[in-house]
Amino acid sequence: FLIIIISNISFISSTTNPKKGEPKIEMSHNSEKATFGGGCFWCMEAVFNRVDGVMKVESGYAGGKTKDPTYQEVCSGETGHAEVIQIEFQPDKISYEELLEIFWQAHDPTTINRQGADVGTQYRSIIFAYDDHQKMIADSSKKLWDNNGVYKNPIITEIIRISEFYPAEPYHQDYFKYNNSAGYCRLVIRPKIKKLQEKNIIRENNGD
Repeated sequence: FLIIIISNISFISSTTNPKKGEPKIEMSHNSEKATFGGGCFWCMEAVFNRVDGVMKVESGYAGGKTKDPTYQEVCSGETGHAEVIQIEFQPDKISYEELLEIFWQAHDPTTINRQGADVGTQYRSIIFAYDDHQKMIADSSKKLWDNNGVYKNPIITEIIRISEFYPAEPYHQDYFKYNNSAGYCRLVIRPKIKKLQEKNIIRENNGD
């Protein structure tokens, strides 16, 4: 079943899409942005691509010290980046609060620097807020989920202001869509999607 805990706070913000290597934090007028890290970005991307009201999901890196890092550099753990997804969504169809509801259920926010067999600081649970208002919403949502009894252990998700977002290499984008027969997709991503679909958290079909 779908657990919904929505705060009565509205958020209005979004960003444009710069070229590879440029920070992506500017706001546009037609949509809003959300940036989440919850383990491998292939998994999170596949989940949020199945959410009504989401216009675009892009895998990338945020939260580190190296400018325009490569996947190999991020995997080394030396850059400090997390694997994240940047979501462009229509606030008249889905709210930021509702996206957070899906985020909490799409990964385990109680494990430090790991999701399943994926281990490393790049797999940490993290929310990047675009302004103080969005951070307040995320903090409130985290507190509600920490107290609702769904998780046995405390939620350790970090919530900070975003400074930059770097898109990942092209071969990471829509990874599940184009590689759904690969081992990781069959053994990790597909079961996660099926579980969320059975709970009516995400839609059934995304054409892959």
